[in-house]
Amino acid sequence: MHPTEGALTTVVTLVHAEACHFCTDAGEALENLQRTYRFNVESIRADSEEGRALVALHRPAMSPLVLLDGEFFSHGRFPRKKLARVLDERAAAMTGTNRGH
Repeated sequence: MHPTEGALTTVVTLVHAEACHFCTDAGEALENLQRTYRFNVESIRADSEEGRALVALHRPAMSPLVLLDGEFFSHGRFPRKKLARVLDERAAAMTGTNRGH
């Protein structure tokens, strides 16, 4: 069973810039994490109208800007383990179990 099976689907928003190796890395990491966890990825170009609005609102020091269900999660180098922990915690909360994290 997926760790987030039956849970409301989490949305990870990736606001990425052109020629940004951290952005490319984050996109690849999210694809890999989707093999284990159930979440949707919304990819937004930083130079789009929506991307500029999100950057103005959250003011990240580095790209990419990552939001989790619309809330600031990270910027710059993508924290894979941090996202996995959050997704595990959400799954545990939905099922009433503690996976030891």
